[in-house]
Amino acid sequence: MAVRVYIDGQSGTTGLQIYERIGARDDLELMRIDEDKRHDMEERRKFINAADIVFLCLPDEGAREAVSLVENDRVRLIDASTAHRTADGWTYGFPELNPAQRERIARSTRIANPGCHATGLISITAPLVQAGVLPRDYPLTCYSLTGYSGGGKRMIADYETEGRPHTLDAPGIYGLTLRHKHLPEMQKVCGLAQPPVFMPVVDDYYKGMATSIMLHNRLLEGCASAQEVHACLAAHYEGQRFVKVVPFGENDPVLYANKLAGTNELHIVVCGDDELTSVTALFDNLGKGASGAAVQNMNIALGIDEAVGLC
Repeated sequence: MAVRVYIDGQSGTTGLQIYERIGARDDLELMRIDEDKRHDMEERRKFINAADIVFLCLPDEGAREAVSLVENDRVRLIDASTAHRTADGWTYGFPELNPAQRERIARSTRIANPGCHATGLISITAPLVQAGVLPRDYPLTCYSLTGYSGGGKRMIADYETEGRPHTLDAPGIYGLTLRHKHLPEMQKVCGLAQPPVFMPVVDDYYKGMATSIMLHNRLLEGCASAQEVHACLAAHYEGQRFVKVVPFGENDPVLYANKLAGTNELHIVVCGDDELTSVTALFDNLGKGASGAAVQNMNIALGIDEAVGLC
């Protein structure tokens, strides 16, 4: 019998991307609510409780509302919003976080899908903190480049409308309050004593992300060199299907943020020497940073090959 899947928020960017990845699978039965009833509370309640897997592709309040509609202990929720990423009772959906995380996801009925920028920072920071290389109180800074699809339908329309403002031809620095909504999960999941100083940048390309941290090696445990930082990350991700650490010194001379667009892969590039280190995560903000990660988490929850439907 096919697994019944419902996407609550099926018309948003993430919901559409999830549908694109799973719509043709014969092991799933995709339940589609009528467009004119997608805001009908009772209709949503019916679909949520009839499903085996429910993706929540909604604003935070909508996601919390959807959780309140669950009336059984069978349905598994995968929330793509910010609402539950640091909440008790929810499992953080980054399988490569540590050796036990994949099993936690497999057992969970409440999975919080990571944020796109958070995926980048956590992938390159959490392993270093876990290994003791990066002190928990390190004064961490991070910048993260993203394609405009990360801003959802409104931003996509702004960038793709004829006669758009010329300012959109250039990179746009945002999050200037330094209180970006991904910061709580970044700090908690990485185990940092304080949130990083985080600066996101959006640019004129559809999808792809490059998230970087810059380190002074004298402040690392044992004054670890860039090559030692690389070795730590390579050991952490050894054998992973979707996360790869590029061999030290073998990266391209220029890193392009859209290199992995259209995939669920995340590549980590470490550069530097004995004094300074940079670490960059390259991935698709709509893939490993959103809908691809959600499908990977669903596959793990279902006990099947986590790469089914992904590339």
